[in-house]
Formats: sequence, C-alpha cells, structure tokens
Amino acid sequence: MKKSLLMGLTLMITSTAAAQSLTGAGASFPYPLYSKMFAEYKKSAGVDVNYQSVGSGSGQKQISERTVDFAGSDNPMSDEQLKAAPGKLLHVPTAIGAVVPAYNVPGVTEPLKFTGQVLADIYLGKIRTWNDKKISALNPGVTLPPLPIQVARRSDGSGTTYVFSDYLAKMSNEWKNKVGVGNSLQWPVGTGAKGNDGVAGIVKSTPGAIGYVELVYAKQNKLPFGSVRNRAGRYILADNGPASLAAQGVVIPADTRVSLTNSANGGAYPIASFTYVIFYQDQKYSGRTEAQAKALKNLLTWMVTAGQQFNEPLDYARLPANVAAKAKSIIGTLNYGGKKL
Repeated sequence: MKKSLLMGLTLMITSTAAAQSLTGAGASFPYPLYSKMFAEYKKSAGVDVNYQSVGSGSGQKQISERTVDFAGSDNPMSDEQLKAAPGKLLHVPTAIGAVVPAYNVPGVTEPLKFTGQVLADIYLGKIRTWNDKKISALNPGVTLPPLPIQVARRSDGSGTTYVFSDYLAKMSNEWKNKVGVGNSLQWPVGTGAKGNDGVAGIVKSTPGAIGYVELVYAKQNKLPFGSVRNRAGRYILADNGPASLAAQGVVIPADTRVSLTNSANGGAYPIASFTYVIFYQDQKYSGRTEAQAKALKNLLTWMVTAGQQFNEPLDYARLPANVAAKAKSIIGTLNYGGKKL
C-alpha cells in the first residue's frame, strides 16, 4: 500500500513539474518578442518556456520529429510537409512582422527607396554598385557612392528568407524562375550568416552591405533601412501600422496559412508576414501528459490575447481582431487523445 501511494505521488509530482516547463524552437524573426513574452508569462503563470532561435526550417523539422512542444516559423508548412507529419499540425499566428532591406552606405543619411525589381536584381547579382542607374533613378537628389554592393543573406533554413524570396518571386519572373521561394536557396551572390542577428551583424560591420532582416533587428543595431514600393505604387517605410495593414489586404483562411507579401491594401508595407507557432492538435504522444497539453493550450491562448500587449513596443504588429479570433478558434480544437482540453 505504501509503495502504491508513493508511486502515485511521484506520478503527480512528475506531471505537475512537466506542466511547468515547455520547449519551442524555430524562427529568429520573433525571438525578441518571444523572449519578452515568455519572461512575462513565467512571472504570471509560473511556467518556464524555453525557446531556441534556430531558424524556421529547423523548427519545422523539430516539431515534425516531435522533439519540442511547439515550433516557431515565419512561413507556414506546406501541404506536403503536413501530410508527412505523424499527426495533424496546426498553425497559429502570434504577430505580424516586417522584413526590411537594411544597408550600410556611408554618406547616405535619408532612407533609400527600393522596388521589388531592384531588390531582386541586387540579389541576382545584376546590380553591383550603389550608384547604379536603377538605384539612382529611384532616389533623385541622393548622392550615391560608386561603392560595391556587398550582399548579405541567411545561411540557415529561414522563414525570413522564405518571406523575402516570396516577395521577390512576385516582383521578378527571373527571380521566380532562377532562384524561387524557400527557407533555403541556391543564392546567386552574397555572404551567408546564421539568424537575423547574423545578417544584421554583417551589414553593420561592412560598408556597402545590404541585408534583409526583421524590423526589430535593424532598429536594435541602428541600421538604416529603405522604403519599398507597394502594389499601390507608394513607397512605404516599415512600421507596425503598415505591417498590420498587410493582413487587411488578403483573405485570411480558416487555418491562417497565407502569404501577406505584396498585399493589395494601399497603405500596406509589401514585405510583411505572420509569424506562427506550430503544434499538434492531438497532444497525446511521446509520453506527454494531459498537464503538459493543458499548459501548452494556456500558453498559446495567452500569446494571442493578453500577450499581444508586448508586440508593438518591440516593433511587431498586433494580430487584427479577425485573425486573433481565428487563432483562438484553432487553439480551441486542441485535444488529448480525443478528449477536449
């Protein structure tokens, strides 16, 4: 009897302890936001959330292999990836972020203007100097130096790369046909670095450099970044408002998996994206307890409700009301072996 009671107590303690710790891995895009969110969540809920910023590609791999409670990704997984997973995976957006062309051009003090075609030509290696006539034509009155352009890009599997290449493919048939869209690409030119912070580091230390990074990384590193012409023909400088408008120019499907680049909204910043958490609908797998499943559901619910207060101070747009409602509906379908949580 005593042995049975002891075993029962041990199981209860183990279950409770497991519920106090969750693990995630993936995108560096939302890492500054998640660091703040999870620190605040621990204060209020007592749950420790360990999130590793390893890139969207790695996050998708880890959730597919069921080695983490959730993945972070700036691009949704494909239908093929979802079919190959051992269970039904769900996507919930937590924020909207902007990918900006950050640069280091000595002597240039005002934001440069870019089009999608010019950005594609730079990353195709067709535009090689800052005073190229195609850049100069977009920036009359700006004295651009004859400085070689040093292209910086990601070396790891990256959702930021997916978002940037998704936009370039919509702007340039040559990019679409030669390079395409993906987390990892065969780059025509450039120096690779790991994470948004790695690309920002190259740009910051290299005169003549240009790199695509999430807005907060440009701001944290005090990097100038350019405005980008949107579908309406307006040059938009990235900020929370224009990033949020991107989601108002597309139809958001029930599963929320959608591209926000080149939004039809006239005020939208054109290189914007949701960042997602990805997790299994049925949480009963790999020895997980019901307490762990409930802890994950509570965390996700908080992230799309009360946790949204941390988005804007860190240069991420909040979820629009209609998107937050869809997110809560998706989270509500979580179950544990068929039992609703």
